[in-house]
Amino acid sequence: MSTNEFNKCDGEDWLYSDIVKEHFFHPQNILIDDKDYVADGIGVTGSPLCGDMMAVWIKVDRDKNVITECKWRTFGCASAIASTSMMSVMVVENGGMDLHKAKRLTPEAIIERLSGLPDRKYHCSVLSHLALREAIDDYQKIHAKK
Repeated sequence: MSTNEFNKCDGEDWLYSDIVKEHFFHPQNILIDDKDYVADGIGVTGSPLCGDMMAVWIKVDRDKNVITECKWRTFGCASAIASTSMMSVMVVENGGMDLHKAKRLTPEAIIERLSGLPDRKYHCSVLSHLALREAIDDYQKIHAKK
């Protein structure tokens, strides 16, 4: 796929940043096969309007209350894949993000780290942050019972 083809969709020019392209063509922390993967929390979100579906798996350091691993799988467009990839990088960099802070991670913060998304792709960052929140909620429900 050429850059010109990648930046044109539905007859419109969409200028994707180099960071979006990098996370689309070389996604970080993707989980290809979850068959043997053991996570502390799992979150799944999707949008029937656009067809994007995201699953996020997290591992948590219980002593430090930080996310140490964030794996994901997204079925969707370039913006959805790039958003989930960037979100996964953000929550594990520098030793991991505190759960409270990760739960407050905003779609705007993801978009900023991607150096922007087309306006009509804002919902992709929303879905990735919602999948992360669901994974954190899942983790907290499981460990509140113990």
